[in-house]
Amino acid sequence: MFYGNIHNTMIDQQIAMLPKALQSAIRFLKETDLASHEPGKFDIELDGVPMILQVLDLTTASRDTLRPEIHRKNIDVQFLAAGGPERAGYYIDDGSSQVDEDLLDTPRDILFYHNNPSAPEGTIEMTAGTYAVYFPWDVHIPAIQTGDAPAPIRKIVVKVPLDAC
Repeated sequence: MFYGNIHNTMIDQQIAMLPKALQSAIRFLKETDLASHEPGKFDIELDGVPMILQVLDLTTASRDTLRPEIHRKNIDVQFLAAGGPERAGYYIDDGSSQVDEDLLDTPRDILFYHNNPSAPEGTIEMTAGTYAVYFPWDVHIPAIQTGDAPAPIRKIVVKVPLDAC
């Protein structure tokens, strides 16, 4: 898992060391006005790689109401286009978490875990322009509220096929 911000003056140098498919996804987030894009799920192609674009209007929520998730076929590039702030949780999938709902063999490619109080969970603070890249071994918990009140967010997810990297 790694994260950054598209407004960073060194963004081009930062993404230059990534696989081309991830570079394309992050460059797309930087160059496309997704804050005003219609919500929904879209098939896109970036530099010859088919990807999925999800444009989501969400409201952040208390951490204890959210389920940790993971994907196996895709790398999630999550991006806060507007609203927030948002906190995102993450930890390594070490096999100790208990499955809540397994949808890995569906087009959603997602598995939800029960909350694991003993997981060594870290968090990052996401403001507009922040992206986080989650690999299949990175359990993640997006859309956690910061402060006392939930906040509306425009969340963008680009699903990059793992085998493209």
